[in-house]
Formats: sequence, structure tokens, C-alpha cells
Amino acid sequence: MELLQNKKIKLRALEPEDLEFLFAVENDELFWEVSSTVAPFSKDLLKHYLANAHQDIYEAKQLRLVIVDATSDENIGLIDLFDFNPQHNRAGIGVLILKKHQNKGFAGETLKLFINYAFKKLNLHQIFANIPIDNISSTTLFEKMNFKCIGTKKDWLLTQGKYKDVNLYQLINA
Repeated sequence: MELLQNKKIKLRALEPEDLEFLFAVENDELFWEVSSTVAPFSKDLLKHYLANAHQDIYEAKQLRLVIVDATSDENIGLIDLFDFNPQHNRAGIGVLILKKHQNKGFAGETLKLFINYAFKKLNLHQIFANIPIDNISSTTLFEKMNFKCIGTKKDWLLTQGKYKDVNLYQLINA
């Protein structure tokens, strides 16, 4: 198998044809809390983003890939490396699976592939994830992938007029 695919999923670069998919995901308010989005994205802005999505991770300081169901070839989510710091060999990670595809093992398969890629191809020493304390499914997922909770960011997210704590998870490449 290739580095970014297995029997269940494929991870691939964004393409111009992903505009409608990206528009739907980025404008779904259910995902805004963790992305710090406060307003909808226009298709024009997303077209510009897609036109520059080819930038190298060292240039853009981020990498976003589409998660594709290998059996149906349907786009089912996105995975991101963000806050990439080549000096210290670290980056944040976030995975988003569309609601109708959740609880089917896609997120775990995606993380396994992407962590392997980040450690072996990008030579990262560590990956971190910020997980709201009430996001039990993400907490369970990242702990299953051997991420360790190393602290809590108090009152980190303001959601519906209330502050929420976020746990910081870290995985170090042994």
C-alpha cells in the first residue's frame, strides 16, 4: 500500500473540483468551534485558497488533505497539519469526518496513516491536538492513538456565550 492509503481510506491533495465539498464543510457551523470560524466563507475565497493549495508545507506552514472512502471514492472529511514549525519539528493536527461517516473507523484509520506520514516523511518530532473537554469522541480517538494529555487550557473557547476548557494532547515520535 502507498503511504497515504490503505484498504479503507485514501488521503489526497485538494483539487479545484473540491470547491463544493470544501464550501459545505467550511460553512457547516458544527465545525466552527474548533476552527475559530465566525463567519461563512465565500466560494470566491475558497477558489483562491484552492488555487494556492499546492504550496509546500514549508511555505504554507500547513497541510490539508481530503479523506476519501476507498470503497466508494466519496469525500468523507479533511485532515490538517497546522502551525507547522520546522525549527522544532512539530505541528498541530486536526481531523474532521462528516457526520454521516462518523463512528465507522475512518478517523482512526486516517490518523494512523497521517501520523506515520508526519513522522516518517516530514520528520516531525511531535504532533499536538487541542480537544475541547466535552468532545469525548475525539478524546477517546486521540488517546487510542497514544496521544497524552499534557495540560488544560482554561476558558480557551468561547461558545454560545460560555467559556470552555480545551485539553492539549501530544504525541512524541519515539
